[in-house]
Amino acid sequence: MTGPALRYSAALTASAALFLALASAGEADAADCVLERQGEGRVAAVVDARGFRLEDGREIRLAGIERAGTETAGGRAVLSAIITGRDVTLHGEDDTPDRYGRQSAFVFVTDSEQSVQSELLRRGEVLVSSDISDKNCAAALSAAEGVARNAKLGIWASSTAIKNAESPGDILAAIGHFTVIEGRVLSVRQAGAMTYLNFGRNWTRDFAATISRRIIPAFESAGLGPKSLENRRIRVRGVVSSRGGPRIELLRVGQIEVLGGK
Repeated sequence: MTGPALRYSAALTASAALFLALASAGEADAADCVLERQGEGRVAAVVDARGFRLEDGREIRLAGIERAGTETAGGRAVLSAIITGRDVTLHGEDDTPDRYGRQSAFVFVTDSEQSVQSELLRRGEVLVSSDISDKNCAAALSAAEGVARNAKLGIWASSTAIKNAESPGDILAAIGHFTVIEGRVLSVRQAGAMTYLNFGRNWTRDFAATISRRIIPAFESAGLGPKSLENRRIRVRGVVSSRGGPRIELLRVGQIEVLGGK
């Protein structure tokens, strides 16, 4: 097969792959963050790419997602187009406001089975957070993010959306930002109460993910014991800091995704 026929076949294959991804995400949405209902209201205005205000004055923060360091310029406009002037329901484990008076919630436009978070993730406007306790919700949001990542939509259209663990300089440029990093764990070392997943051989320069001794049991229970990750390719997400080289502290199991075998 050559020429136009080959290009046509490739296009069909790509379309089929995207269709399957969308179908998979759609199945996950059947249990998309179905948590206890915590209220409702009509959206008066969007504050930013992750927040909005209801007509009764309450400010809502979208739970389960993070703004990316490479956030698209239209993130706020996209959220506004989805929810401004719409009636929404709020779902979550509790409705206690944060210290800024904002209620964190998973949000659904009335009569929709898909959360606003899933819609933003499918468009590549945000990243899945690492602090989602409900497994069905975490799976639904991860599937939605995967659709955008595979189709290179929004933030995923940039070659720098996922940082290479072998490029510590690029990672350092993201200090203070929630970032996704991929690479192979070259070694696992313990120093005091901290375990280091080292992605390079120079600890003063290269990227490492750190796990405190007190939370290692949670990783082991999830089949992600530190030693089992040695020589594995993994995807790590979290806020980048700098202690010698660039670092991400792993506080929750959801921050690690194993990408392949040894």
